[in-house]
Amino acid sequence: MVNVGVKRVSIGAAAIAGAFALAACGSGASQPAANSANTAVGAGAVGGAGGGGVSDVSKQRSDAAGKSGTAPKSAADSTPRCTTADLSASLGSPTQHQDAAGQFDVPLKYTNTSSHSCALHGVPGVDLVGPDDPNGTTYHLPRIDNGVPMNVVEPGQSATATVTVLTQTPGSVGSLGSTGWTPTRLVTIPPGQTQPLTVAWPSSLTVMRQDSATHPGSFVNGILADPS
Repeated sequence: MVNVGVKRVSIGAAAIAGAFALAACGSGASQPAANSANTAVGAGAVGGAGGGGVSDVSKQRSDAAGKSGTAPKSAADSTPRCTTADLSASLGSPTQHQDAAGQFDVPLKYTNTSSHSCALHGVPGVDLVGPDDPNGTTYHLPRIDNGVPMNVVEPGQSATATVTVLTQTPGSVGSLGSTGWTPTRLVTIPPGQTQPLTVAWPSSLTVMRQDSATHPGSFVNGILADPS
C-alpha cells in the first residue's frame, strides 16, 4: 500500500493547502476502493517566479530540445482513458498465490466493448460486498500500484488486474472476530472513473476480513495488458 503525502508550503503568514480525494489510482498512487478512481490521476503542476530571464530560459530549453531531436508524444500517450461505459468486467478462476497457503489470485478482466481504442492503466478500485459482518457488509481492498504505466486496449481486447485474497482457514479469525465471510459480489471502478461495474463473486471462495490490518493478505494489483 502506497501512502500519498500532502506537502504544505508556507509563504509569510499565508498558508496554502491542497487536498485531492481520489477514487481509483490512475498511474502512481495506491488507495482503496471502489470508486477507485482511482481517482483523478496524472495531474501535475509547474510553478515559476522571478523578476526576469524566464523567457530566455524557456527559449534555451526549447532550442536544446530541438537540437536533441525530442520526439513528439506517441499516439498511446494521447489515447483517452477507457470510461466505465466502454468496459465490461468479469472474474476468472481463482489460483493459488505464489504457493502461499490460503491465499488466492482472482483475475479481474476488463474488456473494451466500445468501437474505439482507449487507455486502461493504473489500479482499479475494488470492494467486496457480502453478508453482514462485525466489520460491515463491504470490504474495501487496498491497492498496489504494480501495473503497466501505459496500456491501450483495442475494441474487443482486454486488460486484467489481479485481485489477491486471503481465505478463511480453519481456526483463523479476522478483524473484530470475523469468521466465514463469503462475498456475494465484487464492485469495481476502473482507473480515472467514478461509475462502478459489478460482477458475482465465486460462492466457494471465503475471504478473511482484515479491515484493520496494517499489511492485509487481500489487495488489488495494478492493471496488466492481456496477450493480443
